Amino acid sequence: MRSNRAQPIILLLLLVGSCSLYQCYASGYDANQTAWLFINASEASGRKIPETLFGIFFEEINHAGAGGLWAELVSNRGFEAGGPNTPSNIDPWSVLGDESLLIVSTDWSSCFDRNKIALRMEVLCDVGGANACPVGGVGIYNPGFWGMNIEQGKTYKVVLFVRSLGSVNISVSLTGSKGLQTLASANIIATDVLNWTKMEVLLEAKTGDPNSRLQLMTSRKGVIWFDQISVMPLDTYKGHGFRNDLFSMLQDLRPGFIRFPGGCFVEGDWLRNAFRWKETIGPWEERPGHFGDVWKYWTDDGLGHFEFLQLAEDLGAAPVWVFNNGVSHNDEVDTSSVLPFVQEILDGLEFAKGDAQSKWGSVRAAMGHPEPFDLRYVAIGNEDCGKKNYRGNYLKFYAAIKHAYPDIKIISNCDGSSQPLDHPADFYDYHIYSSAKTVFSMAHKFDHSSRTGPKAFVSEYAVTGDDAGKGSLLAALAEAGFLIGLERNSDVVEMASYAPLFVNTNDRRWNPDAIVFDSSQLYGTPSYWMQHFFRESNGAILVNSTLEANPSNSLIASAITWKNPEDNKNYLRVKVVNFGSDTVILKISIDGLEHNSLQLLGSTKTVLTSSNLMDENSFKEPKKVAPVKTLMDDVGKDMEVVLSPRSFTSFDLFRKTDSTLIETFDSSIQKSSL
Repeated sequence: MRSNRAQPIILLLLLVGSCSLYQCYASGYDANQTAWLFINASEASGRKIPETLFGIFFEEINHAGAGGLWAELVSNRGFEAGGPNTPSNIDPWSVLGDESLLIVSTDWSSCFDRNKIALRMEVLCDVGGANACPVGGVGIYNPGFWGMNIEQGKTYKVVLFVRSLGSVNISVSLTGSKGLQTLASANIIATDVLNWTKMEVLLEAKTGDPNSRLQLMTSRKGVIWFDQISVMPLDTYKGHGFRNDLFSMLQDLRPGFIRFPGGCFVEGDWLRNAFRWKETIGPWEERPGHFGDVWKYWTDDGLGHFEFLQLAEDLGAAPVWVFNNGVSHNDEVDTSSVLPFVQEILDGLEFAKGDAQSKWGSVRAAMGHPEPFDLRYVAIGNEDCGKKNYRGNYLKFYAAIKHAYPDIKIISNCDGSSQPLDHPADFYDYHIYSSAKTVFSMAHKFDHSSRTGPKAFVSEYAVTGDDAGKGSLLAALAEAGFLIGLERNSDVVEMASYAPLFVNTNDRRWNPDAIVFDSSQLYGTPSYWMQHFFRESNGAILVNSTLEANPSNSLIASAITWKNPEDNKNYLRVKVVNFGSDTVILKISIDGLEHNSLQLLGSTKTVLTSSNLMDENSFKEPKKVAPVKTLMDDVGKDMEVVLSPRSFTSFDLFRKTDSTLIETFDSSIQKSSL
């Protein structure tokens, strides 16, 4: 929508000054402008919002999974990150001790067929004598992903595969960043390790350090081979391997779906580096891992196809699997040769949905999940619509999947918002990354879209560029306006998700992101907190609302009715974005409810704003820009409320129904942060 030009206002003795872009989004408003919002709160005239409207999109970017949500603490655990050739780069593994006392190299001696690289450590010193090893010995260490967060009192499972021509005595320890302080340690002593042997040690940390490392040391002369070394905390979410604090951030969004595993990560710059689901299942030590050449880092693929499906189930979100369709950024498979790729995806669907006796369903069952996963959505490719072979390849996948799994909903990469698709699809994908002004105006993108045919899946949206910084209030307000537009058009928009979801602050490949973290800390950006306002929208009833303002280009509003599952109370929620620089007096008129059904007791107002549009959150101030909830001062069918400049406000009005019992509300809490 094109912004309206401000009407000239002539006042005597007016001093005209300039204002910045961020001060002038509502250039037509006088201070304390009045606007009117008319709501018909009758659910009979409303429309149910899809259960899947607001969800999340996980891509392996910014070390979101490896070194993030996936709780594995060892980086490059199989020494494969340097590629299949030898000598191989073992980074971030390093030698510990005088290099004249040991020789570290790589060879192809691993017992795992799909990842043959192993580390060979030849120790030249010994327990005593003229060439005695230093106190503590020599060896190797791994700092993890910019430091391992070892917490006092917690237990960590260390697994390593070892081989040697003689007996071994290996000290396994978790230490501080310099190796000077031992947090936990144990010794592995074995006499018969001529063949590869799996060793397991549980280490309980006596003290903590967010920048710890794993050390493997010995004082015994000889050759030791190491492979597939893992350190995992025992207290991952349900034991499923997800880092608890990051999982909790996702859970708090109550997503209706999760799209995975990418993104460009699925495509690869080249097909040889695309995500292949079969390489990511089975025992973790047998997975070969791969180099994600788009985002330029290695992943061991501990977070694989099975784990993504498990993550969706743990979140109570519908899984949306994005798969490669024989197209990367730089090469493509001709449609005449794409059938092996099609079969690969049919096998992946059987892995997820097949019974435990099927070929691939039995593999899933062996991994601990005999019941099928509830996979109902797949996307054929990512951003591939303009590629030469996409449409031909797409039709091959579409026909095969619909024949084998007619219940699966298929998402096309081609945009169907402005004109009909030239191929069959259940949904079409739509992405938007742009300035705050553009994203806010796109709230009306789907107002005039066809109400028949495939629905939209807005799988990637965000404000980017100078307006966004590393996650600004300005970006969040624009995105909030855009989402209100999607909510109002939820008859033709089925799903929407912000992107990217995570960033490890040590490897920021993209700005901005929803959740920022390192080994031990995390915070949500304003865009993360903005999404909290839409948590109750999935499955709610969108009721009719009409906003009257002059000009109207800086305000947008919607209204829903929803029931709180925790106490079964009913609410009318009114959401309003004031994208302008002036205070707005909003007069709300509500019709369609029983007399005196709106109750002051239990009604709240929640506001997202800050003193500066470019304010951001940080590890030091994680909630500098976060929703603030207060009790309502007045509630009724006719209300007058104040909208702060540059703010996102939600009014939750408690609705008394015939079946509602009014409970005591703790009015002593006047203000709390979500």
